[in-house]
Amino acid sequence: MGAVRIGYTLPAAMNFEDIKELVRIVAGEASLDEVEVERSGVRVRIKRSGASVEAAAEPVASPPAADPVSDADAPASTPAPPPAAVAPPSEAAPPEEPGLAYVTSPIVGTFYRSPSPDADPFVSIGDTVAKGDIVCIIEAMKLMNEIEAEASGEIVSVFVENNHPVEYGERLFAIRPR
Repeated sequence: MGAVRIGYTLPAAMNFEDIKELVRIVAGEASLDEVEVERSGVRVRIKRSGASVEAAAEPVASPPAADPVSDADAPASTPAPPPAAVAPPSEAAPPEEPGLAYVTSPIVGTFYRSPSPDADPFVSIGDTVAKGDIVCIIEAMKLMNEIEAEASGEIVSVFVENNHPVEYGERLFAIRPR
């Protein structure tokens, strides 16, 4: 398959947020099965395998050192930054309990429990919610996405801390349906 152009400009140096954005693009782009990018001494390969998307980062071999005698006028090279790495999965969430409904993240972004830093959380453990009530906000690409309860019942667990990154499909809340 030939190269496919997508509407995303790669930065000169990649960070974890850039890698997460590439994973999101590959996951949402049916015609892409694999993307490989090399920037600032780091090669990132994102490959779709079945229904999931995998990402791997590896350092790229640096070019041979310049001969100090012949390249005396050349600027000193700076060491390559450490390779960007895909963050390890957060501490494993407890296994799913039968009978509980889970609110999961529909997108990759930053989890917020309240509408503003000085406001009370949308919900807390022990609160009763109705299906469709807003339980949190996930910020993605500077857009605030309101996340709704997927079932009516009592909030029994909050799996993510405020202002922390979340992945697609990550559990956010557990609700005991009523």
